[in-house]
Amino acid sequence: MAATRKRSSRKSSRRKYSKGAGKSVKSAMSRRKRGTLRRGKSGKGGKVKSREQAIAIGLSEARKKGAKVPAKKGGRRKKSSSRKKG
Repeated sequence: MAATRKRSSRKSSRRKYSKGAGKSVKSAMSRRKRGTLRRGKSGKGGKVKSREQAIAIGLSEARKKGAKVPAKKGGRRKKSSSRKKG
């Protein structure tokens, strides 16, 4: 019997996140450590304390810069049903 390689269902080793995305997450984490990372669009919210939120902010900033980042998972939204006018 010839030795055949079993193909895994995983794709080839392509990067899921770009290097730039990693850098922006890293900078967001260091800003959280210093206490300068803040919530909200203009940064007028409170300080970010959770690690997960710091990562989310970093990825969001990377998306805005155009780095390769997978789309947000987010909640499923229902399609707006057309109401009958009558």
